[in-house]
Amino acid sequence: RFLWCFFFYIPDVNSFAARTNTCGELRAAHIGQEVTLCGWIQYQRQGLFLVLRDFQGLTQIIIPQDEAHSHVRKLLSNAPVESVVRVTGIVSSRPPGQENLKMPTGDIEVKVETAEVLNFCKKLPFEIKDFIKKSEALRMQYRYLDLRSSQLQHNLRLRSQVVMRMREYLCNHHGFVDVETPTLFKRTPGGAKEFLVPSREVGKFYSLPQSPQQFKQLLMIGGLDRYFQVARCYRDEGSRPDRQPEFTQIDIEMSFVDQAGIQRLIEGLLQYSWPEERGPITTPFPSMTYEEALADYGTDKPDTRFGMKIMDISDTLRRLDIGFVQNVLSYPHSTAKAICIPRGVRYLKNKDLESLKAAAKSQFNQEDSEVLSHLLEALEFGAPPHGGIALGLDRLISLIVGSPSIRDVIAFPKSFRGRDLMGNAPDYVTPEELEPYHIHVSWPAAETEAKKN
Repeated sequence: RFLWCFFFYIPDVNSFAARTNTCGELRAAHIGQEVTLCGWIQYQRQGLFLVLRDFQGLTQIIIPQDEAHSHVRKLLSNAPVESVVRVTGIVSSRPPGQENLKMPTGDIEVKVETAEVLNFCKKLPFEIKDFIKKSEALRMQYRYLDLRSSQLQHNLRLRSQVVMRMREYLCNHHGFVDVETPTLFKRTPGGAKEFLVPSREVGKFYSLPQSPQQFKQLLMIGGLDRYFQVARCYRDEGSRPDRQPEFTQIDIEMSFVDQAGIQRLIEGLLQYSWPEERGPITTPFPSMTYEEALADYGTDKPDTRFGMKIMDISDTLRRLDIGFVQNVLSYPHSTAKAICIPRGVRYLKNKDLESLKAAAKSQFNQEDSEVLSHLLEALEFGAPPHGGIALGLDRLISLIVGSPSIRDVIAFPKSFRGRDLMGNAPDYVTPEELEPYHIHVSWPAAETEAKKN
């Protein structure tokens, strides 16, 4: 049991910064105060005023027109949109009838006394406005500019808040330990394809783990009892709107637990961390068995929103002309295999499940056992019963904000083909750089000829 304690506080976002206030916090109560603001020029009008923007909001800045401030007027009037400036001035009320009810700071304006352009902005590849349409490729090439949009600012800040609430719930309320696990390891048999990382030992490679599955079990064997991690995972697979070569999981493992206990934990975790503005969620969550899902929907991840159950799986397979069904069956020791059912098999019955499991186990050969020998050995040294789950953080946040793609909730995502269009990665390396790793690239004939030309 734990004591529920809530501490409400307003973070001091102006500490350690060269400003007194943000562009989103000034109100009528600040009238008469001298303030210093820093931000980007959002809008400028004929040298009379500009709108200054930072992460928290907008403030209207009045440019002085008198001769004593001619230097300030010239500086701010000539600064392009999206230039970074620092201004100091007096907070004043807007003239009657000129208030902007759409802006939280719409009752006030700041009359500038001094100003400094911290960085002039050159011509932009696109305007930093939410209503301006930009191609996906252009957004990703200039991702640092795209991040200035209010939508991405909201998405990433909400993601941060959700993760912080998850940490509070797991660590402070339920005694979990946050443990970082290695991202350089060895390949895992079965499951998703992994990225290889060359080493300086001839013919030997590291592998980027597709998940911390082995490590979380080893932590249970090590007696940590309750582990979690905001874990980076890597899979060398094609990209889709809901998948990236690298992504994030809320990875969880517990000792001395059963399935019902894990379900209650996750229900409480999501309920505790769910943003208030998205409305409440109720627990327990609706659930069904694997067999019920297949019988009613023909898939192990059904969309139940429309209530479209099926009565005959074989008829559905025939209408959709699906050549094979792929069922991923999970087993102890972090092993999983995909069973491909040939085109001639048109339906599954409950009695077939055990035979499918047996077929999956038979696919693990002696080599797989050798690769997992460290884990298999560890499980023989007093391993406690344990279980866990991993939540896809990117997918969860995209559902919360209503985005069709997880790229909209990741700061620097990859393209559909898994490329970083901003930094142009992956990229070529020279033979000299490959030499310490004892690697030689064998170029296809067509590409070799193209390089010569």
